Amino acid sequence: MNIVFFLTPKANCTYIFEDFTIRQALERMEANRYASIPILRRNGEYVGTITEGDLLWAIKNDYMMNVKDAESHPVMEVPRRKDYQAVPIHTDAKTLMQMAVDQNFVPVVDDRDSFIGIVTRQKLMRHCVAPYLEEASEPQAVRI
Repeated sequence: MNIVFFLTPKANCTYIFEDFTIRQALERMEANRYASIPILRRNGEYVGTITEGDLLWAIKNDYMMNVKDAESHPVMEVPRRKDYQAVPIHTDAKTLMQMAVDQNFVPVVDDRDSFIGIVTRQKLMRHCVAPYLEEASEPQAVRI
């Protein structure tokens, strides 16, 4: 099984750059209704992941609940609870599945560590349960 089969390419992903402000990050997340998104350098390199919780705690603790003050602060000032680990494109399926257990999505990078997309936990789960769903939808033979 090839990781590319599950990949959502960068062009179809929502992400922010490390020089975005906290407000820009919040607006990008709100517009797409995502709870976490990747952070990239301008050269495309994966930096980490930021969550709604990271941003909300920063606003509460560091900016006194004032989003207006957060407009002038870069997102990289925000402490992140946990960065989603990226995997190289040649990662095997077992490793990919193990990573998806603890992350909503798995960032994928190429050999130069440039972000090329994500694999979502949902896509992996749908692939895994597909045979069971097909079995359930097949008509059962009736014994007489």
